[in-house]
Amino acid sequence: MTDGVTSFPALHRTAHVSHCKRCLHGLPGSQTELDASRLGVVFYCLGSMDLLGLLQDQSDNDREMWRLWVWEQHISDESGSGFKPSPFMTPQHPSDEKVQSTNYDSPHLIMTYTALLTLAMLRDDFSNLDRAGLVKFLKSCQKEDGSFSTIPGDGESDLRTLYCAFAISSMLNDWSGIDVDRALTWVASCRSYEGGYGQTSFCEAHGGITYIALASIYLAPPGYSKYYLSESEKEVTIRWLLSNQLPSGGFCGRTNKEADACYCFWCGGALKILGASNLVNSKGMAEFLASCQFKYGGIAKVPGDHPDPYHTYLSLAALSIYPPELAASDQNAQSWRFEPLDPLLNAKESTAHWLRQHVPAR
Repeated sequence: MTDGVTSFPALHRTAHVSHCKRCLHGLPGSQTELDASRLGVVFYCLGSMDLLGLLQDQSDNDREMWRLWVWEQHISDESGSGFKPSPFMTPQHPSDEKVQSTNYDSPHLIMTYTALLTLAMLRDDFSNLDRAGLVKFLKSCQKEDGSFSTIPGDGESDLRTLYCAFAISSMLNDWSGIDVDRALTWVASCRSYEGGYGQTSFCEAHGGITYIALASIYLAPPGYSKYYLSESEKEVTIRWLLSNQLPSGGFCGRTNKEADACYCFWCGGALKILGASNLVNSKGMAEFLASCQFKYGGIAKVPGDHPDPYHTYLSLAALSIYPPELAASDQNAQSWRFEPLDPLLNAKESTAHWLRQHVPAR
């Protein structure tokens, strides 16, 4: 290596923040289907800035505007309270009016999880949080088999929603809204012969769902350690997850599929939870993710594709767990440095600490 030359590419941090800010102002016509899930887009955009350590550098006006917009999605009905995905089904109303939901616009379990994380990133004090209503909402979403629906009594029901219920209960430090035994029994039923987990019982093992299953198991209160994986189960799961890291350095989400940037987090996060992070080729992963960067900011699922907030955030989350080890003399080494990530809540450690300090009832 000669002076001024580096063999490792830079992570374009400022460009990625610019990409996220553009997406907060508007998305291209090809992504109009995300209009019904705007809160998810906000989470991925602000989450990317938070992981990059640049969210608090944004103007006070912008951060306050984003915080107030998230609270505008807070909604209540007879099933409890939570956050809706988007205002697209709600007419305008005064900001100080408490909004009741309709059959078409009710609290949503996954979006409630993202709203709480987003508010923590913005350092909200959660003084407006209806904790009792939130516990009631969780209870209304759990089904007889232990799984959870996205909205009370209806909607999708798979391990994603169960994880969000567990994460919210952990943030609240209140598990009274969940039958934990029934839920973890259902998680166990989703385990496949490969060692991964599928969306529901008898489904193919999937990297993202495997992360969600493991995070749910290890988020549960200490009294439920009987559901932890045995050493032999861990070995099988670790072997399967490691087999998903391909020669490119990226991870695939299912057996015999191509690498996709988001699975660097899903599979890498699962390995971190299982204590096997030392087995990941972190430099190879970073090289793959560097190749997925778009020249004007943002990270795509594969090299050459268009970037989006989802893959940008999850790529940065993966790098927060697995920053490449570069020589101090490498002129781009600083661009790859991150604050550690809490792998169970999928948030920067300082943001997770804020959640645990301010969300529980005091």
